[in-house]
Amino acid sequence: MSDPRQARPIRSYVLRTGRMTPGQQRAFDEHWARWGLEHADGALDFERAFGRGGPRVLEIGFGMGQSLVTMAAAAPTTNFVGVEVHRPGVGRLLHSMADQGVDNIRVYCHDAVEVLRDCIAPESLDGIQIFFPDPWHKKRHHKRRLIQPPFVELLVSRMAPGGLLHLATDWENYAEQMLEVLSACAALRNQAGPGQYSPRPDSRPLTKFEQRGERLGHGVWDLLFTRA
Repeated sequence: MSDPRQARPIRSYVLRTGRMTPGQQRAFDEHWARWGLEHADGALDFERAFGRGGPRVLEIGFGMGQSLVTMAAAAPTTNFVGVEVHRPGVGRLLHSMADQGVDNIRVYCHDAVEVLRDCIAPESLDGIQIFFPDPWHKKRHHKRRLIQPPFVELLVSRMAPGGLLHLATDWENYAEQMLEVLSACAALRNQAGPGQYSPRPDSRPLTKFEQRGERLGHGVWDLLFTRA
């Protein structure tokens, strides 16, 4: 009899409990109809969702959304789609969008693997970004990490030729795994050169977490790969 754990699909998240604050819930209730996207609706029509054309960037696991809102505000002609399974983070993002007048983000509150598979058309994205995914730092848990060959193949299939895949982590061992997995994908090219990490581009905001880590001597590794 096969071990049922072997058939467990990759997930883009770890389901954690967490209550929404009254402000997050209010933002969710007030703004979801305008900026929210539903996995059940199937294939995403970008021009209909945004009311315009433009570059398309998907962010997986945006946390509380501060960086995503900052990036969207700095690139108003780009259409951003954020995917985050934790409702408090979605509520916080929607609050920040309303507070800062940012209108070029649409949001899924759903597992990113299923969103990519069911809602994002092949070769439709100009960029995908995944910043600081769960490192699963214990060796016996490394198999749970998001950045694995099958998931990278799914990502690449949704990127247009020339599209950018941008990953970042503050866990060196995970950075090494990311570099190995991305370098093994024949459809990707490392912008920094074989076996190299990229400097943080100005387009990725420096978070308070990173600033604190830098003061403590912690490293952060960015990987920028383009689809050939």
